[in-house]
Amino acid sequence: MRGDRVFGLVVTLAALGYIVSAAQIRVGFLSDPVGSRTFPYMIGGVGLLCGLAMLLRPDPDPEWPGPPAVVRIAVTLVVLVAFAVTLRPVGFLLPAALASAILAWLIRPDLARAALAGVGLSLGLFAVLKYGLGLGLAPFGRVLTG
Repeated sequence: MRGDRVFGLVVTLAALGYIVSAAQIRVGFLSDPVGSRTFPYMIGGVGLLCGLAMLLRPDPDPEWPGPPAVVRIAVTLVVLVAFAVTLRPVGFLLPAALASAILAWLIRPDLARAALAGVGLSLGLFAVLKYGLGLGLAPFGRVLTG
């Protein structure tokens, strides 16, 4: 119960910090309805609600994951940080494919399916984000194209 309350406090403080930092975002003259501030406010609000829920109603008998699950969580964290770091210099397609394949393999250790999932998710997400939502993603970064 104490661990849930500590984590709830950390999540609440992080969400408040996120909301405060979102308030510092400059809004341009032409912005869409879910502009550069609204979406971070929504994410921060959900985080704040979740943190407060954990503070006020902690789990009386939490079940902690065993060592194999902790290793998978740590690998996932490293993969997601590596994806974020390599996104700009390498582009979207290769880091997304590698990250998706590794995460798929962690869920079900089948190399062929994980590779197919990685390539498929990378291409599908790129199409949705680039052409569906109009984000300025580069398929390949300056490291690969020179």
